[in-house]
Amino acid sequence: MASATRRVGAETSATRALIIEATAQLIREQGYAAISSRRVAARAGLKPSLVHYYFPTTDDLLVEVSRHGADESDRMIEEALASDDPLRALWDFFMDTSRTAMALEFMAMANHREAVRKHMAEHSEAMRRRQTEILKHILGDRIARLDGFDPAGLSLVLAGIGRAIVMEEGLGVKTGHEEARRVVETWLEKLAPDQS
Repeated sequence: MASATRRVGAETSATRALIIEATAQLIREQGYAAISSRRVAARAGLKPSLVHYYFPTTDDLLVEVSRHGADESDRMIEEALASDDPLRALWDFFMDTSRTAMALEFMAMANHREAVRKHMAEHSEAMRRRQTEILKHILGDRIARLDGFDPAGLSLVLAGIGRAIVMEEGLGVKTGHEEARRVVETWLEKLAPDQS
């Protein structure tokens, strides 16, 4: 006997959106280990069976929450790169603390959930390629002003320094942060367009 395919609720459903938001709230407040269909349902004011109707597995739900966060980050990065000062706006994005708690939870989650790790890796690769292409276009030959850098390396270094500072400051660590900020500011000044 063939098994019936399980029906999954519509992606445009308000109930589905409510489940995703309730899950994101729980992750921010209690960490990803607190996620269960019962807790999500209670937060959303729904029956647990509705969580399973829209998301047959916990991984399905967590990947969708990750996807929503990634879409928001992509939007913010695109806005930064389209601004009048794209390099500084990109640096400001990497230094923004508003997404730190979720990012740390999803990094921890990726260590334990293959589906989340796969989604995050695919998204990160795609976004890094996009940033690299935009930086190539924006910077052109000016990238040579930073000896040994290329657009992909610059994108990774800005993200890495920004994330390290944000995560460490969350712990109360500040040693070297001002010095690192000055290094980045020096790079940004060297890469600024010539004012003629």
